[in-house]
Amino acid sequence: MELSGTLILGGLIVVLVWLVGLKSHRRWSLPPGPTALPIVGNLLVLDKKAPFKTLKIYGPVMTVYMGPWRAVVLVGYDTVKEALVDQADDFTGRGPIPFLVRANRGYGLVISNGERWRQLRRFTLTTLRDFGMGRKGMEEWIQEVSSQLIDRIQSTNAKPFDPTFFLSCSVSNVICCMVFGERFSYDDDQFLQLLQITADTIKFGSSPWGQLYNIFPGLMEWLPGRHNKVFADIEKMRGFVLTKIQAHRETLDPSSPRDYIDCFLNRISQEKDNPTTEFHEDNLVSTVLNLFLAGTESTSSTIRYALSVLIKYPKIQEAMQQEIDTVLGQKRSPRMEDRKSLPFTDAVLHEIQRFMDIVPMGAPHYALSDISFRGYTIPKVFICHNYITLSL
Repeated sequence: MELSGTLILGGLIVVLVWLVGLKSHRRWSLPPGPTALPIVGNLLVLDKKAPFKTLKIYGPVMTVYMGPWRAVVLVGYDTVKEALVDQADDFTGRGPIPFLVRANRGYGLVISNGERWRQLRRFTLTTLRDFGMGRKGMEEWIQEVSSQLIDRIQSTNAKPFDPTFFLSCSVSNVICCMVFGERFSYDDDQFLQLLQITADTIKFGSSPWGQLYNIFPGLMEWLPGRHNKVFADIEKMRGFVLTKIQAHRETLDPSSPRDYIDCFLNRISQEKDNPTTEFHEDNLVSTVLNLFLAGTESTSSTIRYALSVLIKYPKIQEAMQQEIDTVLGQKRSPRMEDRKSLPFTDAVLHEIQRFMDIVPMGAPHYALSDISFRGYTIPKVFICHNYITLSL
């Protein structure tokens, strides 16, 4: 009898919470959406492998419940442009994704909002530009890494191979040049382990199990599963980054910074007496992890996708090759200044980026204040109670 009474009480509480949510929905004039069930929300009606396909049915602006968490979903180019471009200031907030919050221990650039986000973003963009992003220095690094990539491909002697490993090594080494001030060998066991952890982490984050962790983080913490291994692997990456930071600290010349870590350590020293500074070791470690993880996977995935598209459209591939051979020949490495002389190649690369959908649901945003959008009101929310997922 006691167990039965407890279950009934629990059910009543769930229904009460659900009814409060519906009342809040009407009070805030939220956009319409599919009917949600208690606890699971709209999870049962979503395509588990491609949830964005289901969401397209309900229109450009809708409210859905990812389990108990309410989300406003924007679908389509015009809708997303209106939010992120025309009302950019309203939508700058970043959603506190539970998986990323735990992986980053609450620090770093990716999950930050407010003053932390502004300071880290400004510093990171400025520093990466100083060390080559969009400049000649980075161009030379890319050329060197590309030469290594070509050598590796040629070593296969025209036999079939999976390019994933080679591309990940190459892209990651460009990032390592800017962040760590060094490149790693394709045969470096520690480097290869980091690349494997990167791939596993990204794969988990986009899997149904990873999405389940984001929806029910408190419950998942008590359960066995892949997430425990992923978090253990991320701690290994954190240990690697801490080792590099310590090595930089021991050899630092404040007058001649070598890379991103050196610049951050200089800034930590400059603001050591500022009690509200965002420049401390926790933010440094997590931001370096952000750069390594996100930069490696997003760029290498784009290149792999480009190869798949060119295989599917051989005539486009032949036209690109002909233009490249005419302008560059078959021995010289391309430079940024060649871009204006390769209009067809440039157009194809832009079309590939437009065509692909590397993050179908986009990065979740966060309402930092009440937002009026297309006649609806998106209220200021607490952590994870409300986020905006954007889908092109």
